[in-house]
Amino acid sequence: MRVFDFDNTIYDGESGLDIFIWFFKLDPWGLIRYVPNFSVCFIKYKMRKITIDEVLSKYGLFLKEYCQKVENITDEFYKFWDVNQKKIKQLYYDIHEEDDIIISACPECLLSIICERLGVNDFMGSDVDPVSGEIRMINYHDEKVKNFYIKYGDRRINDFYTDSFSDKPMMDISDNVFLVKGSKIRQIKKDGKEI
Repeated sequence: MRVFDFDNTIYDGESGLDIFIWFFKLDPWGLIRYVPNFSVCFIKYKMRKITIDEVLSKYGLFLKEYCQKVENITDEFYKFWDVNQKKIKQLYYDIHEEDDIIISACPECLLSIICERLGVNDFMGSDVDPVSGEIRMINYHDEKVKNFYIKYGDRRINDFYTDSFSDKPMMDISDNVFLVKGSKIRQIKKDGKEI
């Protein structure tokens, strides 16, 4: 079983930030008041300075308010990927296999579109209703492992690819771990032992 993180691993950047910028370009005056709160929340989230509950309470309100204003939001997701699919790293195309699994904090409603285009049938992301903007679950850090066990039982991962040590819980249940930085891949764990 090969499992990949998405943002900064397969995708060159942060899809959550890029989709925010996408909608900001479409409707700057509608989003300008959310920029300070979104920016602070995003930075603290990436630095693991706030809990998932705090993300849900701070970011969730913005998402609910804004998603309910956007007509045909799923159409916008497709347009987003029409432009941003080029940010899928060549290294993933080079090593892609049919049975790859992607496990990400990226919302499934956004992730599902690019996974279909990449030929990835198995993926898990954050559970966000795109119409209501309700965040039901953020698939990040310990939640990734919890959701992995719910879906796959206590199976170990043969190969896990990530860009960040924030995925340490996933690394711990993987035999081989590969750290992705830009277009370079470095193995940091082999046969259950750190290298």
